[in-house]
Amino acid sequence: MQPFSRILGFAALGALALTVTGNPGYADDLAQNLGPVGPHEAILTEVGNKRLIAFYEPDGVNCGLNVVMWDRADESGEKPARVRVSLTAHQTVNIDSPDQKSLKIECGDFADTLKFVASKLVTVGAAQ
Repeated sequence: MQPFSRILGFAALGALALTVTGNPGYADDLAQNLGPVGPHEAILTEVGNKRLIAFYEPDGVNCGLNVVMWDRADESGEKPARVRVSLTAHQTVNIDSPDQKSLKIECGDFADTLKFVASKLVTVGAAQ
């Protein structure tokens, strides 16, 4: 079991790497990587008013998913929330924000990928 600070540091390094190697953009643009990604690669996006880093470690045929979220307005980054969950192949998890936005992440076959099921955010409780 790795300490939270080490996991968060790993996720931050992944975010930095994607920022440096990504396409040039405006100074206010934040890096995004919507996947699919392989083991230890970061998904970077926003869910409502929250920023999100998600990555996984293979656990046999399962995805050991780690998600770290924080408020976009919190420039200090002192109040992140972390969730860990194990997903089987094709199992999904919904990530919801306090402002009623949601996204769905899915574990691939044999823990080979992690991806968004839909490329757009949906409002929690909206008619489908």
